Amino acid sequence: MMRPSLRRLAESVSAQPLNLNEFSAALLPPKPLYRRILRAHRDLATEFRLMGDPYVKAEFRRHQQVTNPVHVIGFLSQWKVYLDFLPKGRDNAANFRGKRLDSVAYEKMSDEQLGQLYELMHATKDVWKNPEPVPTSDS
Repeated sequence: MMRPSLRRLAESVSAQPLNLNEFSAALLPPKPLYRRILRAHRDLATEFRLMGDPYVKAEFRRHQQVTNPVHVIGFLSQWKVYLDFLPKGRDNAANFRGKRLDSVAYEKMSDEQLGQLYELMHATKDVWKNPEPVPTSDS
C-alpha cells in the first residue's frame, strides 16, 4: 500500500507528457529563488509583505537540511509557481489581493500542512489587526 503523501504526489502529476524545457525553466536553485521571492515582495502592499517575508524566510530555513530529491524538487517547484503568480512591478502589485486556495490542493494536504495553514490563518489575522511598519533602507 502506498503512503498517503506519495499517493497525493502521484495524483498531482499531470497526465500530459513532460516538456523538459518548461520543467527546467521552472526550477531555480534555492538561493536565487529565495532572493527573487523577497525582491518580488518589495512591490506588494505592506500588509502582504509583513506576512510574506517572515513566512518565506522560515520555510526556506526549515527546508535547508532536506536531502530527499523528490522533496527538494517539489519544494522549489511550488515556490517557483508562487513567484510566477506574484505581480510584476509596482503598478500591478497595487491591485494585488492574492487568490483563493484551490480546493483540490486543500484536499491533498497532510495533517501537518493543514496545521500550518491553520497557524498561518491566525498569524494573518494578527497582522491585519496590528500592522507594523516595514523598515526601509532609508531609515
